[in-house]
Amino acid sequence: MANPAPQTALDSTLALLSRAQAGDPLAREVIAERYQAALRRFAHGRLPAPARGLLDTDDIVQVSVERTLARLENFDPASGGSLLAYLRRCVLNRIRDEIRRSQHRPRLEVLPDDLPARGMDPLEQVISQESLDRYEAALAELPADHQEAFMMRIEMGCGYREIAEALGRPSADAARQLVRRAVRALARALERAPGP
Repeated sequence: MANPAPQTALDSTLALLSRAQAGDPLAREVIAERYQAALRRFAHGRLPAPARGLLDTDDIVQVSVERTLARLENFDPASGGSLLAYLRRCVLNRIRDEIRRSQHRPRLEVLPDDLPARGMDPLEQVISQESLDRYEAALAELPADHQEAFMMRIEMGCGYREIAEALGRPSADAARQLVRRAVRALARALERAPGP
């Protein structure tokens, strides 16, 4: 009997998802391998040093992917979201959880009262959050393949060949065209979104 692993690695994400939801552990493993590097690139630098504790970016991504794959039966690709968007959201939620958890840890040093702030002032934080909310809402409007292509290329720095393999496209050029269409669609969605 032939080894199914090479064909599994070439399957589209949707085909792998269907098999993983049916209980195929090899499909779950391929999904995890396919997205972990991109998710690590996405998560890199998002966890502030005070929130790290014993965790690092790899830990956050690995735990998020494992938990998501353990609950794959709850994921419905027909609901309009891509698996990568779902995994990305899980990683962001895990990072936010760690930041909240770190806020309850005792501080290790006392800072002087006259130390200038290095971060944004409250108004900049609100404007930044509103822009992020507009971006997230516009991204959610895109079809699942556009979401996934955009996030893989723009947010996670994946190459076109990697995107083509993950999305079942015939070539890197086909993936490049998909990314271009996704960028244009996102730009149109952002133009329609109400501004801050």
